[in-house]
Amino acid sequence: MKLAVVGSINMDMIVTAERVPAKGETIPGDSISYIPGGKGANQAVAMAKLGAEVEMFGCVGDDGNGLQLLQNLEDAGVRTDHVKIEDDVPTGVAMIAVAENDNTILVVPGANGKTDRAYVDSVKPLLEKYDMVVLQHEIPLDTVRYVIEFCARSQIPVVLNPAPAAEIPEDIIEKVTYLTPNEHEAAAIFGSDRPLEDILRQYPEKLIVTQGARGVITCLKSGEILTVPARTAKIVDTTGAGDTLNGAFAVRRAAGDEMEQALVYANTAASLSIEKFGAQGGMPFAEDVERELNKQK
Repeated sequence: MKLAVVGSINMDMIVTAERVPAKGETIPGDSISYIPGGKGANQAVAMAKLGAEVEMFGCVGDDGNGLQLLQNLEDAGVRTDHVKIEDDVPTGVAMIAVAENDNTILVVPGANGKTDRAYVDSVKPLLEKYDMVVLQHEIPLDTVRYVIEFCARSQIPVVLNPAPAAEIPEDIIEKVTYLTPNEHEAAAIFGSDRPLEDILRQYPEKLIVTQGARGVITCLKSGEILTVPARTAKIVDTTGAGDTLNGAFAVRRAAGDEMEQALVYANTAASLSIEKFGAQGGMPFAEDVERELNKQK
């Protein structure tokens, strides 16, 4: 399996606290950590830890964070040969508050904003060599759509994780192979005035909606609504759970798994990831997921 990720590379600044402060309120934090992140980089690491051959495409700044993040990706087994290092632009940063078994995130894109059409043009011949391309919304939306259109012409399967939520033109939805919003992103994209099951039936085995503790839901080509329940987990840090699920799903679909099998695997991987601290550090290896799946059997 050869997978490419075109997306964000961030340094996560994580603050833990007893609760999230209200507007205008100041409360003490418990700890602060600096951890490699970015939805693109997270998903790339998740896939590499699950045994895929992965290359990261994107941009970092010519600063300490950028160099550290590239080294971290390489240490995780992700190729970074064609990540562009931008002068005079800081590496992207995400500020994450973790409290009450949940998190809130504020992202400063930095060099991620330089992942533009010109950069994509420079790596198009490389993308054609991959079995699947994975995208998110933490690089310019124009770039995301440009990559999707290129992949559609080149018949390269695409996973689009539309986070953060943004309007997606219908022609772009049609061109992606899989669209994987969480329930809040799905409501922002498709509206909340229609039952979710009706929307899922409009996009069988394309639209896959994650629902946190309630698992993940999709519609099979038969018209059956498939809900894969979440595995019970001891929550330590939910950061990166969605990225783990997306990475694991991409790996198993690229490997040829049926939809239900791929979602069970992805859900299990995501549940294991929240039992440890940190987005990438908590992501499981393939043997961890297999061991847990064998227990479930």
